[in-house]
Order: sequence, then C-alpha cells, then structure tokens
Amino acid sequence: MGKKLNLNDPQTFNEKLQWLKLYDRNPLYTRLVDKYEVRKYIAETIGEQYLIPLLGVWNSFDEIDFERLPNQFVLKCTHDSGGLVICKDKSKLDLKQARRKINHCIKKNYFYNTREWPYKNVKPRIIAEQFIKDDIDDDLKDYKLICFNGEVKCTFVCTNRHTGAGLHMTFYDNDWRVMPFERHYPKESVPIRRPAHFEKMKEIAEQLSSRMALVRIDFYEVKGKLYFGEVTFYPGSGFEEFTPDSYDYLLGSWINLSKVHQTT
Repeated sequence: MGKKLNLNDPQTFNEKLQWLKLYDRNPLYTRLVDKYEVRKYIAETIGEQYLIPLLGVWNSFDEIDFERLPNQFVLKCTHDSGGLVICKDKSKLDLKQARRKINHCIKKNYFYNTREWPYKNVKPRIIAEQFIKDDIDDDLKDYKLICFNGEVKCTFVCTNRHTGAGLHMTFYDNDWRVMPFERHYPKESVPIRRPAHFEKMKEIAEQLSSRMALVRIDFYEVKGKLYFGEVTFYPGSGFEEFTPDSYDYLLGSWINLSKVHQTT
C-alpha cells in the first residue's frame, strides 16, 4: 500500500489487521472460516434456520452428481475466498469451465496469498448450497457487519458484484446513515434501503463476535428471510485503502488490541 507497516504500535485499521494475523491465534477461527464447518457452529449457536440450505459436500469435483442437484445452485470451495460457481440454469452450465475453476481453487492454500492463518489448515472441500434470489431485486445484496471487540460499529453493503457496473461498497453507521468514506471500491450514488432485519443482524453479529477483537459477520435478506453468509477476520486482508485516509485511523481506533491474548 506504499506505507511503512508499524507493528510495534499499530494505529490504522489496516495495520491492526496485519498485527491480528500475527498474534491473535484463537484456534476457533479455523472452524469459522471453513464454509462447511461454520454451518455446524451457526446451527449450534444461533440456530439452523439462518443457514442457506445445503445440497451436498464433496472432496473433489468429480464426486459431484449433477443429476441429483436442482436446476439452480451455488458451488463453493470451503477453504478459500472466491472459489465459487453460480448456476442459474443447469442446462446451460459449462461443466468444463466449472471443473477448471473449482479444481484450480481446491489445489490452492489461501493462507499463502495473504498470510490469513485461519485458512492454512482448512480441509479443501466443495459444498453446494441452494441458489437464493430476491424476486424484487435481481442484485443480491450482501450485508457485512463489522464487529469491534464484540460490538457492531458499522456495516457495509456489497452491490453490483456480478454486473457490468462492478462491485460497489457503501458504509453505514448503526442508524443506517451513509458514512462519508470509501474503501477501495466506490459507494452507491443512491442510498440503499435499510434491511428489515437489520436489528436482528446486529444482535446475531454481536453474539457471534463476543470476545473477538475484529470480525466481520455477513448476512443476506431474501424474501423476508434472514440468512447467515460467512465469517471474515481480515476484511480486504487489510490491504484496501480508505478515502479519505482519516477513516483508516478512525476504524483502527475502534480495535482494542489490549484484550487480545497474544500467541506466536
């Protein structure tokens, strides 16, 4: 990012994420970043009603029996970020391309890209989940609540991820007011409607983030139903710039590292 990293006295959000990669080694984190194992944790902690229905789990692409899958589904690698195939019509699915993408992702250890240690020992598997879509809005919004020492302080919404406009990220405070900054990606020019389950999202996120210095809990809201998305400990891996830069310091000030039990 063109800046000298200060690990002795980190101040910014991005600096503190690098510090957390090195010193916050709670073994629970490996389970929570595993897209299959986290489902069990969510079911045990807040209830399986918040889970997107699971259609199958496999160790390799060639184990998948596509005849038994519905017409629409989503394939996800359990051990990385971005290893997914969205199928909206099985008759049009390019199996050769899907196999190439999944096989490429399943051979990679995500840890070595950004040193996000929780991913290092995740067992590479493939899951299929039900394809979810809101009939009112084709753009499935991804609500990402950032928790600082167990408290939700801000939320950002990902939109246009799979459109020609490209990914947009818009930050909101806890009263659903747009926050005046951007982080790497542009924000939407028109405010996004507050989700109906926003208060429930905050309640669940704070329950799941208890005793964690920094974690992001993701949700979807589809057809009036709330779904858990995923858990992320290092948003943007701590390599996404803020505009203006002062918000890198503001969000950094919300992370209290003194409560972290350091391990090396």
